[in-house]
Amino acid sequence: MVVQKQDQRTGKLTEGIVMRILTNSRNHPRGIKVMLESGIVGRVQRICDTTTNKDLSNEN
Repeated sequence: MVVQKQDQRTGKLTEGIVMRILTNSRNHPRGIKVMLESGIVGRVQRICDTTTNKDLSNEN
């Protein structure tokens, strides 16, 4: 789940599968920037397991 630039104020999330990681650093305060398979660019807000729909963002 990523937030697109135009949706940052509302927090609207867009679901997709990551095709490319665009941020060079290992972490970023606003989220790692990625490109989804659909071509949408956004910052990662949540990571989910697509087979179970389980939110993996807060697991250690």
